[in-house]
Amino acid sequence: MVEIKNQAALDAMREAGRVVARALAAARDAAAPGVTLLELDEAAHAVIRKAGASSPFLNYHPSFAPSPFPAVICASVNDTIVHGIPDGHRLRDGDLVSIDCGATLDGWTGDAAISFIVGPPRPADLLLIETAEKALAAGIAAAVAGARIGDISSAVGTVSRGAHYGIPAGFGGHGIGRQMHEDPHVPNEGRPGRGMRLRPGLALAIEPMLIAGGGDEFVVAPDGWGLRTADGSRAAHMEHSVAITDDGPRILTLP
Repeated sequence: MVEIKNQAALDAMREAGRVVARALAAARDAAAPGVTLLELDEAAHAVIRKAGASSPFLNYHPSFAPSPFPAVICASVNDTIVHGIPDGHRLRDGDLVSIDCGATLDGWTGDAAISFIVGPPRPADLLLIETAEKALAAGIAAAVAGARIGDISSAVGTVSRGAHYGIPAGFGGHGIGRQMHEDPHVPNEGRPGRGMRLRPGLALAIEPMLIAGGGDEFVVAPDGWGLRTADGSRAAHMEHSVAITDDGPRILTLP
């Protein structure tokens, strides 16, 4: 069921989104050669706890997963696209890291993701991340009242495919509100003018996922959570929670 939020609900989601932004910033600030992914998780968790919020990631157990998710962030490194479980992996110069994080505050949820390079970056990695950012911006710009889900999907896909990157099939954004994952699904590729019409009060998480090698294939990690590029190339993931309003898209997860 698609829930249309009132102004008070969107304002509450904005506060949850601020917590997410701070948690992502804390994880990124902690990232350095020699630091473990578990330490990034703890940096984000400290922000969530201090805000009096909770994590919709921690102990989340969808039907596809063999076990509940054990952390407050997804930490996906290099060829892992999304859903990486933080572990004892120590970061190295040149690692491409994608961090996905959510927070629930006063019953409302925010969800966002960032990608960045540890230490000196490779130009190819910078271009991949920059394109993911552009795809996200294009998707947000299309999230206007009266448009359709397909307009967002087409905007994201056009930027991604135009740069010759792959898009993992079947994965994309989603509705968000009281729960982290709500209807509708927001594909990262599609035809404009198709799908549900966007109404003021609808909140969506828009999240491009790009594969550097250009293919769409992926494999599931042995833990049953992480999705890795089938060709071993690197991946980037960017996300914001966005509200449809009469005045245009309102990004709920900005700092």
